[in-house]
Amino acid sequence: MNDDRILSILKAPHVSEKSTRLAEHNQYVFEVAPGATKADVKSAVEKLFDVNVQSVNMANVKGKLKLFRFRPGRRAGVRKAYVRLAEGQSIDVAGKA
Repeated sequence: MNDDRILSILKAPHVSEKSTRLAEHNQYVFEVAPGATKADVKSAVEKLFDVNVQSVNMANVKGKLKLFRFRPGRRAGVRKAYVRLAEGQSIDVAGKA
């Protein structure tokens, strides 16, 4: 898998309270492309971060209905991947400034 394909599959790490709690249990959350499969995400994470992925779970989050100037609108939905790593491995999703 080439670098362009990896970067098109993994959009960004999803940072929230839940994902921070999951990181304590060796599980990380990423926002991924809508057409990405579990196998695509697994190979992309393994090559990008040089870790061993134990399992991948996918979730589609529907966008919320919101009002914009009294007109209904919809926020964009997102596809998330929950990636569990092998024991003793970790990813620094916060990065270094």
